[in-house]
Amino acid sequence: MRANYDDEPCYVISVAARLLGVHAQTLRYYERLGLVEPSRSRGNIRLYSGRDIEKLQQIKRLVDDLGVNLAGVEVILQLSEKIATLERELREARQEIERLRAAQQSEARVS
Repeated sequence: MRANYDDEPCYVISVAARLLGVHAQTLRYYERLGLVEPSRSRGNIRLYSGRDIEKLQQIKRLVDDLGVNLAGVEVILQLSEKIATLERELREARQEIERLRAAQQSEARVS
């Protein structure tokens, strides 16, 4: 099994803030709002993954470039997650349909 490095917590809050061009307090505020949930070290230090950084970049673009308020950002993020879930379920359903069709054709050839 291959590790997903996007999920690996590796950036402390000061580094994450610098990467994003925001103040660390902004990241704390986003966490309080539930927009992002960084991992915590044993010493309770926030650790951001590559996926967290991508999500924070998306939040920053929505706020800075599009003027979306944080309540709107929350709705957009929730809808994006729901769409991704539905797309994954649709892909799985299509794969299952293909599997069943192949099994049915295989049975038909045997009969």
